[in-house]
Amino acid sequence: MKATKVVALVTTLLLIGTSFAFAGKDFDAVMKKGFVQAGVNGGVFGFGMPDEKGVWKGLDVDTARAVAAAVFGDANKVKFTPLTAQQRFTALQSGEVDVLTRNATRTLTRETQLGLNFVTVNYYDGQGFMVSKKLGVKSAKELSGATICVLPGTTTEQNAADYFRSNKLEWKPVVIESTAELAKTFFAGRCDVLTSDASQLAGQRTIAQNPKEYIILPEIISKEPLAPAVRHGDDQWRDIVDFTVLAMINAEELGITSKNVDEQLKSTDPAIQRFLGVVEGNGAALGLSEKWAYNIIKQVGNYGEVFENNVGVNTTLGIKRGLNDLWTRGGLMYSPPFK
Repeated sequence: MKATKVVALVTTLLLIGTSFAFAGKDFDAVMKKGFVQAGVNGGVFGFGMPDEKGVWKGLDVDTARAVAAAVFGDANKVKFTPLTAQQRFTALQSGEVDVLTRNATRTLTRETQLGLNFVTVNYYDGQGFMVSKKLGVKSAKELSGATICVLPGTTTEQNAADYFRSNKLEWKPVVIESTAELAKTFFAGRCDVLTSDASQLAGQRTIAQNPKEYIILPEIISKEPLAPAVRHGDDQWRDIVDFTVLAMINAEELGITSKNVDEQLKSTDPAIQRFLGVVEGNGAALGLSEKWAYNIIKQVGNYGEVFENNVGVNTTLGIKRGLNDLWTRGGLMYSPPFK
């Protein structure tokens, strides 16, 4: 075969490969309707919950808004569907929502048997226990025989069962389907203990009539890498959601914030130029505008800003960065190069 024919054949194959790469059915559906439908938790302060004016707020809410900013250049082009723990994966599988940004733990069986793709973790958590101070308990190992409020169909339920069995403790689960009802049941005194991810316990404690009456016990009994999820079958959509989370982390690594992002457009740092689309390439690779990352940071903020605005030490929750800090400060948040 002549060299010119070989070049022509290779070029054709590359073009075909490119067209397949951007033939994302889920991404195309999102673009067609003009907004992102995000599944969220409707009752966890700091992560996903409407305020008194009906405005959705929280770390997971901002993650969904960042996806909208990346795709449409407008963080407001997103609609929220509140989902219970039992509803969340079915809603994603059925196409009721485009992306799940609802404190869901990435596990092997969820990613395989349920046909889901989890992306980069947006919050590292672990399961704990909350009790009333009146109970006089200082450790989870003193909870034998306790009644414990728990959500069904969650890693929380399985973790609690494993913990009590391994420590040879008796427990009586009180299974409540929705997060909001779970908290009400606990605060009404129908169970001795509330178990959930530590971040959720901190959020639920804020809605108690007197939050100071409740303590979160010191034991953390599990690893809970919480991450957005999409359906199997559309690599482009998965890449967009994944790199949306990574863009917020990368911006914090680079020192780019919502307040200085316009000034950073003038930076001579090649990494910043590529990230903000001054030097083209990243946007085209995702099938998005070259300003996709700029729009995320300008409209939503970098990861540190989102964390501090929703759950950080100066909020009602008062959560320290810990594992959710950058890798350069001892945390687990780490972004690959944007090039």
